[in-house]
Amino acid sequence: MFFLIALFFVPVVTVIGIALTDWQFGARTLSFVGLDNFSEVFGDRSFQASLQNTFLYVSIVVPGTIILGLVIALLIESGKSFRTFYRAVHFLPYMATLTAMAIAWEALLHPTIGLVSQSLSAIGLPTTNWLRDENTVLPVLAVLGIWQNLGFAMVLFLAGLKSIPQDLYDAAEVDGADAWLDRLRTVTLPMLGPVSMFVFIVVALKAFETFDSVQVLTQGGPGNSSELLLFTLYRESFQYLRTGYGASVAVVFLIIVVSLTLIQARIMDRKVHYQ
Repeated sequence: MFFLIALFFVPVVTVIGIALTDWQFGARTLSFVGLDNFSEVFGDRSFQASLQNTFLYVSIVVPGTIILGLVIALLIESGKSFRTFYRAVHFLPYMATLTAMAIAWEALLHPTIGLVSQSLSAIGLPTTNWLRDENTVLPVLAVLGIWQNLGFAMVLFLAGLKSIPQDLYDAAEVDGADAWLDRLRTVTLPMLGPVSMFVFIVVALKAFETFDSVQVLTQGGPGNSSELLLFTLYRESFQYLRTGYGASVAVVFLIIVVSLTLIQARIMDRKVHYQ
């Protein structure tokens, strides 16, 4: 209870208090401004762009991670050799430092000497400046987010697949579910319900918390096309030193994340089959 209060409730209350003031980082004085910071936040076009980018980013990363993680887990589980090797290869990006991996991706995505552009040019496909083009920068960051979280989803789905009793597949086969698609639809997916709900919520939270790749690769640019909420919070609080304004962004971010998490859990819990 002590650590819960000290590490969660006290910081939240402190941030809410700062959001109601005009305090700037390092200043010795502050004034109470009420909800003025929140009014400024919702009227700020930069914040609106950041909010839109964040929801678009999450809407790409979450389903992409879950679908690919499940597919890879099914392929590994159906194989009979090199299972440990494939698990390690796919889980490695999740264990790696995202900042270091972002630098490696920056080299791969270089518009002229990067491996991605050179590979596409070699087969006659068009290339672009992936991280400086407003039309490609956010999808590229989303692909990087999927790549990083893929191993986490895969490992959890593998654990879920191993926990499904073989008797259920035998019973489904007796009932006429001979094709793999029928077994997947009637046995595998329903029994993976609890794991899927957990993966969905955790990946969504990690997607909302994305900061490193934006800071290292794009700085929110070009323009505001890759700016996400956490980067907006960081920039306002620690670059512009508008701590009160940044705290209001943090409060809005907290409300959005908590609300969506509760909604997701409530909706998905109704569709989940617990063993």
